[in-house]
Amino acid sequence: MSADPAAPGEQGPPLLRRLLPPGPDTHPADFVDALGLDAKQAPGRTTPFLLLNMASTADGRASLSGRSGAIGNRADHALFHALREAVDAILVGAGTVRAERYGRLVRDAERRRRRAQRGLAEEPLACIVSASLDLPADLPLLSEPAARVVILTPSEATVGDVAARVDYVRAGSGSVCDLSESLAQLRDRFAVRTVLCEGGPHLNHDLLRAGLVDELYLSFAPLLAGGDDPERRTLRIVSGDELPRPSAMELESVLENESQLFLRYLVRAPSGSGSGELPSEAAAVSAETTRSKSLAS
Repeated sequence: MSADPAAPGEQGPPLLRRLLPPGPDTHPADFVDALGLDAKQAPGRTTPFLLLNMASTADGRASLSGRSGAIGNRADHALFHALREAVDAILVGAGTVRAERYGRLVRDAERRRRRAQRGLAEEPLACIVSASLDLPADLPLLSEPAARVVILTPSEATVGDVAARVDYVRAGSGSVCDLSESLAQLRDRFAVRTVLCEGGPHLNHDLLRAGLVDELYLSFAPLLAGGDDPERRTLRIVSGDELPRPSAMELESVLENESQLFLRYLVRAPSGSGSGELPSEAAAVSAETTRSKSLAS
């Protein structure tokens, strides 16, 4: 689903028409409340429960004019914020952070209050995957004193003097970041139980390859955009080499608003082992991935 940099509008919450399974219509916040994310933590699990949240046009585009926001409508934006409101951490690739100019993850005070009522920190942990730590000092997220940032990297470097509180999870070697080990450290060191990944497509690829994705939330826009020039960054929601085998999914629910479809899938047979435990070469983010300009949803 697409990021909405603006604050929520003054209109009432958009209605989501329930198509599958049959049932009453709902609103984004109520839909997310009913997911029961706290109950999804399996005993003995070594990595957090991971939700992948992306948007796509009907012809498979994950961005328009280099950004993702234009793909979503108002309901998409509301669901995007509602999901952010319910998880411990947001995971995103460095290219996406740069391209989308990520800032404070929960800007609205009322949303922060509702997070506290859930027993969560007012601000989710912002987790950035970066091999090179090529993150501009003027990035709004790093300039935000209230932000709590963890950088997942194999590098021993630091980002320098920034206003945000920054910690590091160092896993991997050279220019590759070991995602399985990084996520396990997020759970052990930072008590992260639920993670919402917002892309970009190369990071999505490597999470799927490592068998670390539990659910996919796909906002499917009634748009046909065209464009297949690689130089224009016409990425799909998953980009990179063909996976060892496709990640099989099970459709759990379908919602609709103004012809925009909101699909929730359970990832039943990940490309990896299905447990998030893979050999390091299969569970690592490539240098190409972490240096890419791939976009979040």
